[in-house]
Amino acid sequence: MKCAHMLLIWLYKLITRTHNALLSRWWQLSGGLFLKMHGVSYQGKPRLYGYPIISMQPTSQIILEDAVVLCSDSRFTALGVARPVILRTLRPNARISIGADSGLSGTVICAALSVEIGAQCLLGADVQIFDTDFHKLAPENRRHDNDAEQIQSSPVVIEDNVFIGAGSKILKGVRIGKNSVIGAGSIVCKDIPANSIAAGNPARVIAELSN
Repeated sequence: MKCAHMLLIWLYKLITRTHNALLSRWWQLSGGLFLKMHGVSYQGKPRLYGYPIISMQPTSQIILEDAVVLCSDSRFTALGVARPVILRTLRPNARISIGADSGLSGTVICAALSVEIGAQCLLGADVQIFDTDFHKLAPENRRHDNDAEQIQSSPVVIEDNVFIGAGSKILKGVRIGKNSVIGAGSIVCKDIPANSIAAGNPARVIAELSN
C-alpha cells in the first residue's frame, strides 16, 4: 500500500514537471508572436511565463529590451501572482520601456505619459506602477470627466538595478535611483535617491546601501 502511494506521488510530480516544462516551452515559442500581435517592440528573446495583458493607444509604444522576463503564472514564481502582468498605455504617444534583463511578476504598468524601467531591475509580485491619477481631483463630475488636461500625470523613471518589493505601488512623477531597494508593500510618492533602502507609506529612506 505504501509503495503504491509513493508511486502515485512520483507520477503526479512527473506529470506536473512535464506539464510545466511543456507550458514554458510553448510560451517561449509563441511569446514573440504574441507580443508582435499586440504591437509591442522587443529586442532579443523576451521570456514569458503565461501571457500578459497588453493594451495600447494609437501611436503609443511599449518597448522591451533584451532578456526581459514577464511572469504571469503563479506556478513559476515563489510568491505567486494575483494577476497576469498588465502593460497599458492610456493616451496616444504614451510610452512604456523596460530595460534589458529586468524581471516582472504580476506587475501592472499604466502610462498616460511615460514609465521607464532600467536594466536588471527586479519587480516583486504584484507591484503597481502608474504615472497618472486616472481621474481629476476636482469633485465636480469626477467619475465621468476623462479630460486629460484635468487629470494630473507625470512620468515615472526607475533607474538600473532597482529592487521593488512585492505589493509596492510607485506613483506619478517618481524617480527611483540606481541600485535602490523598495521594501514590500511600500507606497512611493516622492523621489528615492540612488543606493538607498526605502520603505513605508509614504516610503522614506531608512538606510543607505554600502558599496
